[in-house]
Amino acid sequence: MRVSAADVIRQVLTENDLDFTETTPGAFAVDLPGERKLKTTVMLTVGSQAVHVHAFVARRPDENHEAVYRWLLERNLKMYGVAFAVDHLGDIHLDGRVPLHAITPVEVDRLLGAVLEYADSSFNTILELGFASSIRKEYEWRLSRGESTRNLDAFMGWLEPR
Repeated sequence: MRVSAADVIRQVLTENDLDFTETTPGAFAVDLPGERKLKTTVMLTVGSQAVHVHAFVARRPDENHEAVYRWLLERNLKMYGVAFAVDHLGDIHLDGRVPLHAITPVEVDRLLGAVLEYADSSFNTILELGFASSIRKEYEWRLSRGESTRNLDAFMGWLEPR
């Protein structure tokens, strides 16, 4: 069963022209292109009983930790296949495990889609809640130097001068 799960994953990644490497047999690193979070790297690791899905989403928030983590936990109630998790450093990840017997091309595609959707759609909110002071400083620094603020456009609703 282990070999066939790896074969299914490899097939889906290849057929969808996704950028991936197989670091060791049955361990895949896949780059998913996003809109808000430009790239999410997902690890799919075939184990003896399940496929582990893991993706880094954002580093530990600079501020407002409780609100960030609460928001993530509330999101977990509505998610499929993966859930937000926090590591020992406070960094934010998506993690999940899927039994080997459930690994089909449709399921692999659905899991990758879920990771991409959750990482991408959550990214700006995580930044707004956990990094607002840093974003505001960057915005003000760019304005003071006459530099472009285009990369901060997603935050203009609350960034513009008071």
